[in-house]
Amino acid sequence: MEVSTLIAFIGSAIVITLMPGPDNLFVLAQSIAQDKRAGIVTSLGLCTGLLVHISAAVLGISAIIYQSTVIFTLVKFAGAAYLLYLAWQSFLAKGDPFTLNKQNTQAYVALYKKGILMNVLNPKVSLFFLALLPQFINPVQGHVALQMFILGIIFLVQALVLFSLFSIFAGKVRKAIIGKPAIAKRLNMIQGILFMIIGIQIALSKQ
Repeated sequence: MEVSTLIAFIGSAIVITLMPGPDNLFVLAQSIAQDKRAGIVTSLGLCTGLLVHISAAVLGISAIIYQSTVIFTLVKFAGAAYLLYLAWQSFLAKGDPFTLNKQNTQAYVALYKKGILMNVLNPKVSLFFLALLPQFINPVQGHVALQMFILGIIFLVQALVLFSLFSIFAGKVRKAIIGKPAIAKRLNMIQGILFMIIGIQIALSKQ
């Protein structure tokens, strides 16, 4: 693949990742409500979910989803329902949500799984890769599927780096919030609202 193509793709990927969206909000919600490590673990889950969508685009599964209104709608509402469920859990939670034991591996595994589900249950991500990756493919060079997969992995890596930076930033915001008890007590509510916004975004997404 030509260097100029890779540079153009990376630039586009960074701009797209920086744009406000469900993934960004999800990482911010976890980082603010718990800590930067929670956000980074969530980012790992989200990027694992991206790997599923990248593979779907390469194998042509995304095209099937695009052509099937029924499949798209089912996956979309499943994702929205999951996010609204997380929002409901946050609204019901009591006290400071920062109860995550730093040595509790199971808690981090749960966050990782949340990240995976959050991304896998958003059909717009598959359609996004289906639309983006072919624009940077050169059929003349052959190995189209391999080119798409390489570009997808590049997108995944830069997304993981940026999501991790978001987590660190949000972690600093959290520290400032914790210093204000009146706000700290409402962290669960803030997290729930963010989950609800993400869920509504997915539910209203169009094919």
